[in-house]
Parts: sequence; C-alpha cells; structure tokens
Amino acid sequence: MRYAGIKYCDIANGTGVRTVLFVSGCRNHCRGCFQPETWDFDYGEEFTKEVEDKLLDSLKPPYIKGLTLLGGDPFEPENQKGLLSFLRRMKKKYPTKDVWAYTGYVLEHDLADGGKCHTKDTNEMLSCIDVLVDGPYIEEEYSILLKFKGSANQRVIDCKKYVDTGEIATLM
Repeated sequence: MRYAGIKYCDIANGTGVRTVLFVSGCRNHCRGCFQPETWDFDYGEEFTKEVEDKLLDSLKPPYIKGLTLLGGDPFEPENQKGLLSFLRRMKKKYPTKDVWAYTGYVLEHDLADGGKCHTKDTNEMLSCIDVLVDGPYIEEEYSILLKFKGSANQRVIDCKKYVDTGEIATLM
C-alpha cells in the first residue's frame, strides 16, 4: 500500500484536531475530485512500519481527537489489508481516539457482504471506524454549507451503530 500524504493538526476532516492519512489508489475517479493524483495506486510513498509509528506518535497529544482516513480510497481492496493492521495497532494504543474514514463507495452496496469492495478485512476494518462518510463526490451537488462532506449525496454515518445493528444512522 502507498500513501499520498499526511496532515497533522487538521480540523477540516472530522471533529476536533486530527491526524489525516491520504492513501493512494481510487477507482471512482469522481469528476471534480480535489485530489485526482491519489487515484494512482503507485502515487506517493510506501506505507511502512516507520510511517505507522510516526502516525501513532502524532496521536499522542491529548488535544488530538483522532485519525481520519482519506484518499484515494481507504476501502479499495488493495488498501484494506494494510490499513486494518495499522488500525488494530492504533485502537490498541489509543482506544479512546476516534477514527473517521471517507470513501466514494456506498456502505450497503459496495462494502457490505457481497459488495464489490468487500474483502475478508472489510468487516473488521468497519468495526475500527467510528464515523464513515460514504458515497461518490458529485460535483453538481457540492455546497460550501455541507459539514464534513463534499456533496449532498454523501452521508456521515455512525459506523459503530451500523456494525452493531446493521442500521444506517446518519449523524449530520
């Protein structure tokens, strides 16, 4: 797995102050995407244990609320395995920090059992995520008034509730 970049002390991609990991690789190719360079699975740097360690260290300060995964797309099958092992480490070290993830895929169609991006790692990965923002970016549905999403079709989902009950509950 490769990653396109890391932002420390970000306040735009989830609640509170966050560390943000931009993974490489996305097949959605949404028109108007703000990071089309991240579509390429070979873009950026290799996601190594040293990079994981640096990310974990960045989460240590008490003012950091959590981690956000963006892309590219964290739910591309190629990205799930590497992210899951990292999320396991993160949740073990910082069980009270939350995780947000953004995907262009739709939870119940693409990530659920039988979906085109469902792998043996998907369910456990979803169980590590607190808030999932799903759905493709649709340029015509963009509004600056939207909170934590780029277009009106996207949903901010309580992922913990989904994992526990199968119910999709939106937060915003």
